[in-house]
Amino acid sequence: MNLLAFDTSTDLMSIAVQRGSADAEVLWQHQAAGGALTSSHLIPEIQRLMTLAGLDFGALDAIVFGAGPGSFTGLRTACSVAQGLGFGATVPVLPVDTLLAVAEEARWLSADTRTFAVSAMLDARMDECYTTNYVFDDGAWKQQGPYRLLKPEQLHWNGSHVLAGNVFGAYGARLPERATRITAMPTATALLRLAPGLLAFGAGVPAEQALPTYIRDKVAQTTHERAVAKALAGATP
Repeated sequence: MNLLAFDTSTDLMSIAVQRGSADAEVLWQHQAAGGALTSSHLIPEIQRLMTLAGLDFGALDAIVFGAGPGSFTGLRTACSVAQGLGFGATVPVLPVDTLLAVAEEARWLSADTRTFAVSAMLDARMDECYTTNYVFDDGAWKQQGPYRLLKPEQLHWNGSHVLAGNVFGAYGARLPERATRITAMPTATALLRLAPGLLAFGAGVPAEQALPTYIRDKVAQTTHERAVAKALAGATP
């Protein structure tokens, strides 16, 4: 398959292009600091990799992007770029859960081809983590339970799941000590490994239906809301 994949949900900007042929699939990839640099660097780097791969956007089987949860700005950037490229090239868009990409990257790093149980975690800032559990069995991933937004010490660890993600530097001392830990990011190459199965399952959508996944709906108050909160905090019963 010919695929373009990118993720900007964290401080890492990860991009990869896969060109398939009858004999093999060849990969071009780029990783760099994301954050504030993403909006200016993402499209030029995508164009550079597509040129190296010798591909036009219309030759892609799908455009794959990390849909969230993650950084609000990063998710909006990735989604808008995926939508724009998908519209322009009339190519399906595949939104992929970033926590699933973390789980897949952890499995790849561990070289575990059997049953693999993981609690995928991403730093949500504000002293919280995004997390959910996955199990890889019989060649497929299955999600166990909904996404959660919680403080690190609120994680329920059953003793068997590997902990994977980007949370250990900030919250390592507040997570279960006995758990195996794998530092893993939602990389574009993880998205590429997940894409064929998800596309076969029918997860690809038209560009206008590609949307980010938000877990924390509101991260800031308006001026009025702050004034009300301050007034309430100073009020006496």
